[in-house]
Amino acid sequence: MTSRHPIELFMPPNMLKAKLGGGSGGSDIAALKRAQEALESLSTEFAGWLASDVKALVDAGTHYAADPGDINRAALLRAAHDIKGQAATFDFPLVARVAGSLSRLLDEMPPGREIPAGLVDAHVRAVQVIHRENIKNAGDLMAQTLCAELDANVTKTLSGA
Repeated sequence: MTSRHPIELFMPPNMLKAKLGGGSGGSDIAALKRAQEALESLSTEFAGWLASDVKALVDAGTHYAADPGDINRAALLRAAHDIKGQAATFDFPLVARVAGSLSRLLDEMPPGREIPAGLVDAHVRAVQVIHRENIKNAGDLMAQTLCAELDANVTKTLSGA
């Protein structure tokens, strides 16, 4: 014979709900509005921040072209990765895409393998041009074509590595 044990259900308290201000059912709309206003006030500074990041990428690209060693490769990867992560926030999705493509190339190419200098330079110049021409529309046909070509060349280069 089997013995029967009573079943007891335990419901832990919802601490997240308490931290969000109890069971009012919604978030603090005023806090969300303040956050949106703060973001909009910072948006005027986005252009300067991205320009600084683009300059860092160009400088890193120049150093890498002069000496494609591990230190310069790491600096270039860091600069490209920074732009990749921030450009979309700064309303430059195509800059983010090109920087992502360059990051992929630098990150996935096995150490010691030569990365085509022309392909690196094409990425750096594409970031410069898209930023300089203020191309924010992700549907821009010319920029889309450029991005697709860079992506294809990265894929081809990595597949041959």
